[in-house]
Amino acid sequence: MTSGLSRWESPAPIRYPDPDIVALDPRFHRLVLGNAAIDRVATGFRFTEGPVWFGDGRYLLFSDIPNDRILRWDETTGDISVFREPSHYTNGNTRDRQGRLVSCEHDTQYLTRTEYDGTITVLADSFEGKRLSGPNDVVVKSDGTIWFSDNGAGTRGNYLGHTESRDLPFRVYRLDPVSGQLTVAVGDMQRPNGLAFSPDESRLYVVDTPGAGDKTTWVYDIVENGTKAVNGRVFFNGMPGYADGIRVDVHGNVWCGFSGGTADDGVAVFAPDGVLIGRILLPERCANVCFGGRKRNRLFMAASQSIYSLYVETQGVPGG
Repeated sequence: MTSGLSRWESPAPIRYPDPDIVALDPRFHRLVLGNAAIDRVATGFRFTEGPVWFGDGRYLLFSDIPNDRILRWDETTGDISVFREPSHYTNGNTRDRQGRLVSCEHDTQYLTRTEYDGTITVLADSFEGKRLSGPNDVVVKSDGTIWFSDNGAGTRGNYLGHTESRDLPFRVYRLDPVSGQLTVAVGDMQRPNGLAFSPDESRLYVVDTPGAGDKTTWVYDIVENGTKAVNGRVFFNGMPGYADGIRVDVHGNVWCGFSGGTADDGVAVFAPDGVLIGRILLPERCANVCFGGRKRNRLFMAASQSIYSLYVETQGVPGG
């Protein structure tokens, strides 16, 4: 590598194993490959979030929130194109169990679904007659219900949406898309953010990112026939670093987009018992992650101005 330049400034190859893949616990070794390196697949954006994989088309969609657009990265060509502009400052994205895009729109404060023909259906915009504060992140359970955090991220300033007062507390909601019924799933967090289910859906992980105080990740038990999250407790407190978007692999490990300063920015991986077992270090803060690729074993990382990827020896669970 050229002296004085970081790997991201130099065209020289990276020696295996990649030094920015750091094992902190023996359990991490089986999840990563000695001959796979972190790739920066695209850059030059303003603030990326909400990556979601479309395996049927071999492309990744992701939000570039301040630029008010959803972009598409083609795995076969590496090309970037605009999928939707304006996107109403969309943040989190996922797919439902029928393969349709589900999105959290900051500016409209809507949760939406993109139909097969490209039309957009508003799934939720209010609760008990009061407007949502701004959906932020979203996952879909195997029964088809949609769980999303509503934390006002798009109404705290014009950069990511607009400025507006809120009528509702910040919560995680559960939406039954068949009946249209919206219920409170988690109501005891200060500012719920990223969320993901365990592989058997018996647990829900939710990130809490209040404006002041510790930013922590919690875990809840799913009860009442899978309709409610209870018994919330801290899963990990990584302060001064903290998670944003999270996804879970088939072994139950929690992969977190992580902000922790230049030594810890990237992805932090926690075992099901809450122990930090490894890190993927990036030169930028990472907001969100998702699993994709032909075998769902390619981790995509939305990190500030760039999208990164890494092939791993595990797979993401469906629904995220």
